[in-house]
Amino acid sequence: MNRFDNQTVLVTGGSSGIGLAAAKAYAAEGARVVITGRDEQALARARDDIGHGAIALRNDAGSVAEARRLAEALQAQGLELDAVFINAGVARFAPFAEVSESLWDDTFAANVKGPYFQIQALAPLLRPGAAIVINGSINAHIGMPNSSVYAASKAALISLAKTLSAELLPRGARVNVVSPGPISTPLYGKLGLDAATLQATAAAIQAQVPAGRFGTPEELASTVLHLSARESAFIVGAELIVDGGMSTL
Repeated sequence: MNRFDNQTVLVTGGSSGIGLAAAKAYAAEGARVVITGRDEQALARARDDIGHGAIALRNDAGSVAEARRLAEALQAQGLELDAVFINAGVARFAPFAEVSESLWDDTFAANVKGPYFQIQALAPLLRPGAAIVINGSINAHIGMPNSSVYAASKAALISLAKTLSAELLPRGARVNVVSPGPISTPLYGKLGLDAATLQATAAAIQAQVPAGRFGTPEELASTVLHLSARESAFIVGAELIVDGGMSTL
């Protein structure tokens, strides 16, 4: 079943992990996919991996100017969008007493300000019936130590999905959130932890998941595609949690 035949889809942060899995899933179902990221080499590898005429554009998700340039680049290529997966962001953790202003500013720039103005810039390019899916996190719900800034940024995104839905729905676009629990992605290798600490951290997190394991990027991608497809046209301003039961404890 090719639910996205003749459609164009944008995935921000699409060069690895959840974003790449979603981009490949969209392409496998017929979409022309545009991905963004900051690492040009990673983008080139991902573009080749996705295939199906994928387009890779370098973009900094935390920059308002870059958000506008991305929309301009798409418009210059005559592209209109049927779905957008707002996936790019950062995850930085620190105890409350050690949180710096720069950690706060960098996190909110990448996770809230950038996505907000990216959606604003892309709005004129959305086709009627378009779907926007925002990547949230169960950290917005569970009060995990050391995640205060990250969790707050994701809580802001979840709230935005509701208010932006109200504003964009009259224009024919809907906004929803997918909130993952622990997913096996390169993100965990970017936390600045040594191998032993990283392994212990992963084991502690896994012990909190009733399903007994981390999720896969492909499992999350399937939910993203469901929220993007016409089959979910009556789902508006909602949050779907994909966490193996972690947030139910």
